[in-house]
Amino acid sequence: MPRDDYLEPYRRASESFGDNFRVTLWASQHTQVTRFEAFTEMFDFAGRRVLDAGCSRGDFLAHLLEIGIACAWYTGVDGVEQVIHQARDRGWPQSTFIHGDFVQHPALLASGEPEVICFSGTLNTMTLRQTLGVLRSAWDATGEALIFNFLSDLATPQAAPQGYPAHRHDTHRLLAWATGCTGRVIYRQDYLPHGHDAAILMLKEQRRG
Repeated sequence: MPRDDYLEPYRRASESFGDNFRVTLWASQHTQVTRFEAFTEMFDFAGRRVLDAGCSRGDFLAHLLEIGIACAWYTGVDGVEQVIHQARDRGWPQSTFIHGDFVQHPALLASGEPEVICFSGTLNTMTLRQTLGVLRSAWDATGEALIFNFLSDLATPQAAPQGYPAHRHDTHRLLAWATGCTGRVIYRQDYLPHGHDAAILMLKEQRRG
């Protein structure tokens, strides 16, 4: 398998769907927005320097602007060049979009000196080892917070089954890693039916005055 096989489903989608929403590989726009809403309920992105790792067309920035949240600066990074061109063509202010593979080149996660780094849907095609690698790099790179979602293996049997290219992650392992980094962790698995998806917010420890 190629070193960047986690990107292959997105490259194929880009070739098949062009600038259509389906290039994101989200099941629907409704579930995409529901995940975005969970993020904005968990963390205040207003006035922050945001790095969106695996930004695709920049839909998270579009959501923030639609609900009136203005970032200090938004940096989107994605390993598929075609979607980066699409994001740039949308002409948003206070933003930059970078083509690059942050799994192979984790220094990309420090672009724009982010105060918060987010992964939404990005981890679904990665192995647990790859996931933990990029999360460690993101935690080192972020100034204030790291927030990410993933398909939870603690979902009930009624949740939609997952097959290639997406798969469920070991939720206990991810929580153990997060709480090993910081005592300030928020976990949610209530925003999609049957616990289909989970989100973890990690905050840097506050310095005492």
